[in-house]
Amino acid sequence: MTVRSWLYVPGDRPDRFDKAVATGAGAVVLDLEDAVPPAGKDDARAAVVDWLAGPATDTQVWVRVGTGQRGADDVAAVARGARLTGVLLPKASTRALLERVHDQLSAAEEATGRAPCTLGVSPLVESAAGVLAAPALAGGPRVRCLQLGEVDLAADLGVTPGPDGAELLLARSSVVLASAAAGIAPPPAAVSTVFRDLAAFEAETRRLVALGFRGRACIHPAQVEVVERVCRPAPEEVAAAREVLARLEASPGVAVGADGTLLDEAVARRARATLALA
Repeated sequence: MTVRSWLYVPGDRPDRFDKAVATGAGAVVLDLEDAVPPAGKDDARAAVVDWLAGPATDTQVWVRVGTGQRGADDVAAVARGARLTGVLLPKASTRALLERVHDQLSAAEEATGRAPCTLGVSPLVESAAGVLAAPALAGGPRVRCLQLGEVDLAADLGVTPGPDGAELLLARSSVVLASAAAGIAPPPAAVSTVFRDLAAFEAETRRLVALGFRGRACIHPAQVEVVERVCRPAPEEVAAAREVLARLEASPGVAVGADGTLLDEAVARRARATLALA
């Protein structure tokens, strides 16, 4: 399933877990890292583990774990949850982290009878080291997609992003490029704290889609509808993609579109990607 919207929910707010699933988001992210104060992290982990033991949902359920030893303990605690789709790894910058988490998830799959590599991983690139390691992270075990943590990244780089985010363009494009080269799903765009001005949020999301992002992380349910609408191809785009593939099927290799443009495999790849997003 193509995931367009990733809705974050604080791990210490179990009253919101079911509500988040009901929003229509493609993925719900139960957050055990920044959204939970240090004193509440143990209780939050327990609440998340308890909820993950429930029956599976149609919505993907991910957990953003902590860092260091707490992160390792978080992975061990949540990995056996029947509802779990995968884990988000904050401040990822080394292949060694992915290898360690892979081993933990493999042990959990064996213990619960899941098929190997059922559980996924999504590294969060939040530092200069993470950006430079993006190709290695994208090719790591179980990696479904990369994601950006732009607040931490901006602090690490010492930049203050302006309205168009030009200061983060290199980092954004690096993550998109690394994902395409590794053959994994395109990254969703990073969260925005703008949730009351949905028009501004939509305009920014459209700019990020043009850069190669597919989907976006959300911190408020109101953002989910915007992301789903912006990142889902319009009916006319779907129809055009189907026509391209039909013409190429009728004339393998190279064909001519209704507007006289040349159609080849590169155009076909874009058409297939459009249909996948739809």
